[in-house]
Amino acid sequence: MIGDIRERIEKLKKEKDFCILAHCYQSDDIIEAADFTGDSFALAKKAAGSPNKNVIMCGVRFMAETVKILSPEKRVFLPRGEAGCPMAEQLDTAMLSQLKEKYADHAVVCYINTTAELKTLCDVCVTSSSAVGIIGKMDAKKILFIPDCNLGDYVSKKLPEKEFKLINGGCPTHARLTVSDVKAAKAAHPNALVLMHPECRPELIAYADYVGSTKGIMDFARDSDNKEFIIATEISIAAHLGITYPEKLFYPISKDCICHNMRVTCLADVLHCMEGTDGEEVDLSPDVIKGARRCIDEMLRLG
Repeated sequence: MIGDIRERIEKLKKEKDFCILAHCYQSDDIIEAADFTGDSFALAKKAAGSPNKNVIMCGVRFMAETVKILSPEKRVFLPRGEAGCPMAEQLDTAMLSQLKEKYADHAVVCYINTTAELKTLCDVCVTSSSAVGIIGKMDAKKILFIPDCNLGDYVSKKLPEKEFKLINGGCPTHARLTVSDVKAAKAAHPNALVLMHPECRPELIAYADYVGSTKGIMDFARDSDNKEFIIATEISIAAHLGITYPEKLFYPISKDCICHNMRVTCLADVLHCMEGTDGEEVDLSPDVIKGARRCIDEMLRLG
């Protein structure tokens, strides 16, 4: 059955000029059907460089919005319209406007995991891998960082010369992890290195042997001479790494570290979206695209 779906998807790619993007947290069958796999911003750049006029983002809504911002001439689709990101939706423009008034002398830095509308009110956008470098190059000494206080705390410790104001936001999936989870995983696998996403809480970061983005974690595991790893991010990454590098052992830090929004999309949803029977086209107004693109362009300028 999966083979039949894959054949229909490949046929529709050519007939309807589709490019399929799959975030690293997607299932293996979706990743195998995708033209590009990676972190969210890297995928948006891949789509911008692709000749295809139609793009399917197998991920969550803010990722599809980023694709549209970088490629406004393309049609961008989500296979499942309800695939959102709780962190990206924790603030709205009214709340951010109030914060900007309160901290008027702060430059506003937004994590890529924000809505397109929020990006229009920010000075620069960052990814988990670029945040330290980008903010370090900014002239501003005072930073209002939204929305993830855990990533913001990690960056602030790397840049003690700057003053950070953080808000109480973040990724529910990573925030679910506890020190007890780390200790239990280390007790079960004492020879394993702990590879952790900076969206994890500060008290967990202290136990990490490596902290980095999803791609950074995967690259570290690939290049390391170590044979065992505890993966402290969404549970799918341990599975993907185990398939890619079967000579090594990968342990998810917790069986509960699951992003339900990422998991809502299945391969059949991709097919139905391409057929036009399901899914949602993601569209943004020209003003939102222009405003959001400004803070992304500033990230590219600094990075």
